[in-house]
Amino acid sequence: MMNRRVAISTLATSMASMTVISACSKTDEGKDPTLVPDPRLVDFEMPLESEPHERTFMQWPVSLDVYDPSALKAVQKKIALIANTISQFEPVVMLATGVGAKQARTLLGREVDIWDIPTDDLWCRDSGPTFVKNSRGQLAVAHIRFNGWGNKQPHRNDSRIAMAVANRLGIPLLETGLFGEQGGVEHDGAGTLLAHASCWVNPNRNKGSETTIGKLLTLALGGEKIIWAPGIKGADITDYHIDALARFVSPGRVLVQLPAKPDLADPWSISAFETLDILKSSTDAKGRKLDIITLPEPVGIRSSKLDFVASYVNYYVCNDAVIGAEFGDRAADEKAQSILASLYPGRKIISLNVDAIGESGGGIHCATQQQPRGG
Repeated sequence: MMNRRVAISTLATSMASMTVISACSKTDEGKDPTLVPDPRLVDFEMPLESEPHERTFMQWPVSLDVYDPSALKAVQKKIALIANTISQFEPVVMLATGVGAKQARTLLGREVDIWDIPTDDLWCRDSGPTFVKNSRGQLAVAHIRFNGWGNKQPHRNDSRIAMAVANRLGIPLLETGLFGEQGGVEHDGAGTLLAHASCWVNPNRNKGSETTIGKLLTLALGGEKIIWAPGIKGADITDYHIDALARFVSPGRVLVQLPAKPDLADPWSISAFETLDILKSSTDAKGRKLDIITLPEPVGIRSSKLDFVASYVNYYVCNDAVIGAEFGDRAADEKAQSILASLYPGRKIISLNVDAIGESGGGIHCATQQQPRGG
C-alpha cells in the first residue's frame, strides 16, 4: 500500500488544482463560491470520538422558523439536560447570544460556559466545527460548509458557527471544498470512513462523482479509504445520516442498529440492511474485515410521532462516559445499555429521555460536537 502521507499529498496537490463548486449553496454575498481544498489538510486527521476531549460544544436552539413556541421550549429543556449531564465529565460550551443566552443560563448548570456566538438550531454535529489534529497535537477546523441540509432549513447563523469557533480559538480554518454535515460521515480514527452517498453525492450539497467527493472527504478527515452505502435521498431532512444507523466504536469495529428482520415495504429497513451487507463485504483501510456488532431497535417507544428518531447508536462518547438515549421500551433500552457498556469498558453509561429531540429529527450525537485534546 502506498504511504499514507505520500498518497494524500498527491491527492491534495491534484485537488488544489481543480475548482469545486456547490450546486446550490451561496456565500453571504449571494454568489456561488469557488472552493479549493486547503493543502494543509494533508497534515491533519480527525481523531476517533472516544479519544480525550478538551470540551464539548453545543448550540442553543432559538428559531421560530423551525419550531413553534411549545416545541422550542421542549427541545431547549432537553438540550440543557444533555449539556448538564456531559458537564459532569468534561467542560461544555453552549453557543448562544442575546435573549437565547439568557434563556440558556436559567436552565444550564454553572459548569456550562456560554459563548456569545449566534445560532439558529441545536444540531452542533452538523453545523459546528469539525476538529482535526496533526502529529504535533495542533488543532484546526476542517471547514465542511453547512447549508441547511441542502437548503431545506434557514441557516443564516448556523452556517457561520464553524468559522466563529475557529476564530475564537485562534486555530486555522481549512477549506475542504465540501458542503455537508459531520453527522453524515463516520471515521474510525485510523483511516477508514463510512458514509451514505445520499447526503454527500447529492446536487443539493455537492456536484461531482462519488469518487471525487470521496477523495475530498478522505482529505478533509485524514482518511485513506471510504466505504459508501447508497442511503436514501429525500426521505428525511438529512438525506439519511449514517450516525443514526452505524458508528465506528474503534478501528475496524462497527456498531449497527437494525430491526429484527427486513421489511420490504419500508425503505428505511431496506436501506439499513443494504448498508449492513456492504459492511459485511468490506475491509477497512488496513485491509481487515470489519467486526460488526448489531443492536436491536426499540419497538414499544413512548413517542407516537411517525418520524421519531429512535436511534440508540446516536450516542455521544465523552471523557469517561457514554451519553445515550432511552425510549421507553424497557427490554430494548436495557439491551442497548448492556451492549454499550461492553463496547466502552471503564466508561459510565448514561441513558436520557430526550424524546423532544427525537421528535425534531435527531439525537444526542446530533446535538454535540467534540473538541479533541491538543498536544
